[in-house]
Amino acid sequence: MTLLWIIFILALIPTLMVMMNLFFYRPPGPAGPGETDGVSILIPARNEAPGIQAAVRSALAASDGPLEVVVLDDGSSDGTADRVRELAEADGRVRLISGKALAEGWCGKQYACRQLAGVARHGWFLFLDADVRIAPGAVPRLIAEARRRRTDLLSGFPYQKTGTWGEKAVIPLIHLVLLGYLPLIGMRCSRRVAFAAGCGQLFLARREAYEEVGGHGVIRESMHDGVRLPKAFRTAGFRTDLVDLTGLANCRMYRGLGELFQGFAKNAHEGMGSAGAIVPWTVLLLGGHVLPFVLSLALLGDPRLPMALTAVGLTLGARVILATRFRQSWLGVALHPVGIILIVAIQWYALWRRIRGRPVGWKGRAPA
Repeated sequence: MTLLWIIFILALIPTLMVMMNLFFYRPPGPAGPGETDGVSILIPARNEAPGIQAAVRSALAASDGPLEVVVLDDGSSDGTADRVRELAEADGRVRLISGKALAEGWCGKQYACRQLAGVARHGWFLFLDADVRIAPGAVPRLIAEARRRRTDLLSGFPYQKTGTWGEKAVIPLIHLVLLGYLPLIGMRCSRRVAFAAGCGQLFLARREAYEEVGGHGVIRESMHDGVRLPKAFRTAGFRTDLVDLTGLANCRMYRGLGELFQGFAKNAHEGMGSAGAIVPWTVLLLGGHVLPFVLSLALLGDPRLPMALTAVGLTLGARVILATRFRQSWLGVALHPVGIILIVAIQWYALWRRIRGRPVGWKGRAPA
């Protein structure tokens, strides 16, 4: 009975946290009249030829104020630079720069972002991954929201497009982990580093704060800027915050289970898959989201079955709430325990690779 109570509590906690956090995780409000601050949209690109023009065009439409879109071609071999050059010749707001050879001790993306910031002209930096498509008029809303919240680094999760069953099972768990285990009221009311969180797909940074922090140079070796950059800002005494970007941006993060597995594993050692965090996270995730299903099957005909089924209802209830709010796949909800098992397996795989001295790389580059 003690085990059953533990599992019930492990299922209850994230459900209650999700319900509370949704009051704080909101879309950006409207921009006021005349809010047209200059913004530099900075896109690192490595072998992104199929989609880079769509990314740049969406960025150009994201603001009607002073705007530049700077793309860094990071040693691409697929014609990415040529696609950007075509747009730059047609629109003076687009610039293409060639990335320098990767410096020792740097992760490729962080080095690219540092170079982009070094040539940016405006007072706000919007770092975008090349697979993100941002909605028209989104930038003034983001800047206005950053001003309202008095935050120096604003981030959020775009709508996550999914195709295969593996993507549908695993990618929505990003919202579950964020909203089920991080009290956003702490992020909003405190500058403590423990409340740092973000999404590496999109960061809006106030230039002065970014430069005072040291920019991407302070996380040069990291492959997990979604966590490390907000931590760097908070360590320096600045505010960071999160907004819901479901209606303002979209992204197809990975294509297929194999790419997803490698993509999630590449930065696991800086998050849930770190040596100090992996055991607690394994207990939280398997105990609250998988064992309720296992116990319900094991207790068929037992008087304790209703309690086990209540735990199942709690964990599925949280997923239903998230799927409704963020337009997630219902197949992913049905595969919830499978997705949890997969994400835990990815963390252990990444740790095993790290222990063996073979960390997971990305796009042909190994982490530092």
